[in-house]
Amino acid sequence: MPVPTPELGAYNYVPETKANLEWADLITVDLNLYHTPEGRKQLAQTLIKAVREDGFFYVTNFNISQERVNRQFAIGNKFYETPLDEKLKYVPAELDNGAFNGYVPAGRRILNAETGLRDRVEVYNIPKFNGDFQHQHPERIQSHLPEIEEFARSLHSEVLDPLHVLLAIALELPEDYFTNIHKYEVKSEDHLRYMKYGKYTPEENEQLGQMWGRGHTDLGSWTLLFRQPVAALQIQNHKTGEWKWVKPQDATLTVNACDALTLLTGGYVRSTIHRVAAPPKDQQHVDRLGLLYFSRPHNDVPLATVKESPVLQREGATQNTFEQSGNPVPTMEQWTFAKQKWQRTKGVVRGDPKHETAQILPGWNEKVYA
Repeated sequence: MPVPTPELGAYNYVPETKANLEWADLITVDLNLYHTPEGRKQLAQTLIKAVREDGFFYVTNFNISQERVNRQFAIGNKFYETPLDEKLKYVPAELDNGAFNGYVPAGRRILNAETGLRDRVEVYNIPKFNGDFQHQHPERIQSHLPEIEEFARSLHSEVLDPLHVLLAIALELPEDYFTNIHKYEVKSEDHLRYMKYGKYTPEENEQLGQMWGRGHTDLGSWTLLFRQPVAALQIQNHKTGEWKWVKPQDATLTVNACDALTLLTGGYVRSTIHRVAAPPKDQQHVDRLGLLYFSRPHNDVPLATVKESPVLQREGATQNTFEQSGNPVPTMEQWTFAKQKWQRTKGVVRGDPKHETAQILPGWNEKVYA
């Protein structure tokens, strides 16, 4: 249905699929319960169950209106109407070395070696507004920058800070343990993202094996995904190994735990394995626009296992992959750019084992997920 956004025009959310898909039964973290000690204790247990089993969960009642979310989708949609030659002016100079803020064009990866079919994913990343990053953007973003900043900051105060407090409670740490390493005013590689998956024909989807993006994990702390109705996201359950679709829910954030939390908790918090499938047939005629936020610890935080948690001690989660192998533990900055350089490799062919299992740091080889 059209959503009015006065100076941006109406943004149209496409109808949800009518296909009978196997949806994941995800846990919901209702932040209405966050405001009492008893509620936080209850939510902490809900959260830790979610990040141990599925990795993905829903968050509701996070105090950001749907109107504000709609406007962000409208801004992203308007940006992608920008001519390509204008967008290309905002490609980061060091994209091949892991830089990622600004515009990342489609077509850098070959998804089918026989046909030469390439990815159709476009990304625009906007970093923090804390003074550490330059903000020079295309006019269709620059003209809305104060609103974008306010939205990004709200995600920290209304969503990320509560999640970090709940995780600390679940691990029997001081409540401010994780908020102290995720402060908005300290340099980290957080970013807001407008992401567009361009559509393929049914024949092209067959060439891709109905799979747009292979299984992977995210490198940071949490990824926040706002509801958009084109079904494509699938997750792998940590216990069963089964892949299931993630259903878009009204007035709900979909959140996944990421690699940095896995490293900081010695593997106790499990980074979510997920992938992007071709949408069901009744949605294959449309592009898929995503609105996401990626949270990361401060750049100077060493990704060593937290030693102060009684829970991690009891569970034997006392060493992460780097510590077990005796290799140097990277800082978040080192980890981020090693991962990003690998992820942004230009011209890589999907299924190339040399790339998919590459060593990106001493003690860390990438993995192949189905």
